[in-house]
Amino acid sequence: MQQQNIPISTLVDMYKRGELRLPEIQRHYVWRATRVRDLLDSLYRGYPSGSILMWETDEPVPTRDGAIDQATTAFAGRKLLLDGQQRLTSLTAVINGEQINVRGRKRAIDILFNLEHREGPPSEITEVEEDEASLITPDDEDTDEAEENGEGEVSVSDRFKHFTFVVASGALQAQSQWVSVSEVFKTSNDSDILKKVGVTSLDDPCYQKYSERLTKLRQIRNYNYVVHVLERTMNYQEVTEIFVRVNSLGAKLRSSDLALAQITSRWQNLLKELEKFQEECEQGWFTIDLGQLVRAIVIFATKQCLFHTVGKTSVPELKRGWEQAKKGLSFAINFLRTNAGIEDESLLSSPMFIHVIAAISIVKQNQLTQAEQNSLLHWLLVANARGHFSRGSTETLLNEDLNIIFRTGEIAALMEPLKRQFGRLQIEPSDLVNRGANSPLFSLAYLAIKDGGAKDWFSGLGLSLTHQGRLHFIQWHHIHPKSLLKEMHYETGEINEIANMAFITGQTNRRISNKQPSEYLAEIVKNQGQQTLDAQLVPNDHVLFQLENYREFLKVRREALAKRMNEFILTKAGLK
Repeated sequence: MQQQNIPISTLVDMYKRGELRLPEIQRHYVWRATRVRDLLDSLYRGYPSGSILMWETDEPVPTRDGAIDQATTAFAGRKLLLDGQQRLTSLTAVINGEQINVRGRKRAIDILFNLEHREGPPSEITEVEEDEASLITPDDEDTDEAEENGEGEVSVSDRFKHFTFVVASGALQAQSQWVSVSEVFKTSNDSDILKKVGVTSLDDPCYQKYSERLTKLRQIRNYNYVVHVLERTMNYQEVTEIFVRVNSLGAKLRSSDLALAQITSRWQNLLKELEKFQEECEQGWFTIDLGQLVRAIVIFATKQCLFHTVGKTSVPELKRGWEQAKKGLSFAINFLRTNAGIEDESLLSSPMFIHVIAAISIVKQNQLTQAEQNSLLHWLLVANARGHFSRGSTETLLNEDLNIIFRTGEIAALMEPLKRQFGRLQIEPSDLVNRGANSPLFSLAYLAIKDGGAKDWFSGLGLSLTHQGRLHFIQWHHIHPKSLLKEMHYETGEINEIANMAFITGQTNRRISNKQPSEYLAEIVKNQGQQTLDAQLVPNDHVLFQLENYREFLKVRREALAKRMNEFILTKAGLK
């Protein structure tokens, strides 16, 4: 195995020219901006940041597209990147100012550099970054970390003034000492950058310090990575084994990633099939992680969900498993959307539910009686609300459910493990105490309220995760505003309870802002009628809209929510 020292600038050029490609066994780009920030900080200080592993080959090995567009070259595919994809993609994006393609959306990685950073070891880093977009979003989705903590621009600047790199935020970009890393790499001329930060003369005491720091930042391009190059004489399966071992030892990849690498080394171009199926699912508003598609193949090829058997399972068996998986998963998505009202995977407390439904589809040959449909809905709604796959070993629980289906085909029998696991299956008001948006019960609350005909409080639109336009995305809204409750010294857990949540559009959320409930709820009743609040189970007693009566408000609404949730489950399951 050869070993070379190659500067980052050369590696970035190789990647961008298409000379360095990703083999099919590689996973998607998955780094968050905070990881990129930390990588830049290490490189800036000259700290070690691992090595690069590539394979130079003349074999016609299947490749995959990276997260950044690459040029086509006659040398494409000659060098394959086995380890270092996340680092190299990130550096290409930042140094070249390139956007990355993540799940069909292009976005920039915007990192800021502090010209006034502290000398010496790095300070403790606290990131300022937006949460990823979600189809159901909180009512404060547009506020950054500083605003969440009630801080203004001056205090933001003070908090981060000693840090070297941060993920960009509006508050910090407005401060003159912070400059975009990508903008620095675009030019070797400091004058424009220095003018922006107010340095207009060579006599300025900051001139030399800032210039030296900008030069040091650009020198990241000269950082030499140790690059290990595997011999041309190796074949694809041997290289795949090395890839799996390297990533297993470093615990960098999930089991599904390693299983996919083992499968694709024997079944070439599978990745393209999986990604095509992913795209078809997303057209129906369902996103299925690549790892779950690999798990589905394993389930239908081996009748269990563990990945350790992949290496011993023949390609014909895997291919038969994939054909069944596609049919089963398509049924599962359609059943979730049309029968259960679960329009989007974010409403599932675990993606494992799709595998159980898919298995039922195949075993029953898509012929479910009304009683079986009801049994499946009963199990699904209760198990999802209770967090069935979160209470113990996920794979053990999934295998138990799969064993029931593959061995007996009795859907109603799935309730027995739930009864052993939870005892009581009915929702009680006490179950909602201090339970917030991260609780599995949150999705059930949304489904039950939506099923009751709830609408947005201003537009009159019915609730749906498939609304077009950002203004109409469904958000959860604090009926009693957080800021007002904090002023009254209520605890965080009770402020963010499900019982204080209503489901409305983003546009309505901004209209309400932090108005007193007694003020804005009266306006809603005047314009839309009392039934609009009734559908969201908001109590009629106006005394409960007073902040000092907030705990009584929670008690009343918990009772209403628990009753509606139980009625929803029983009605859907044909038990009422």
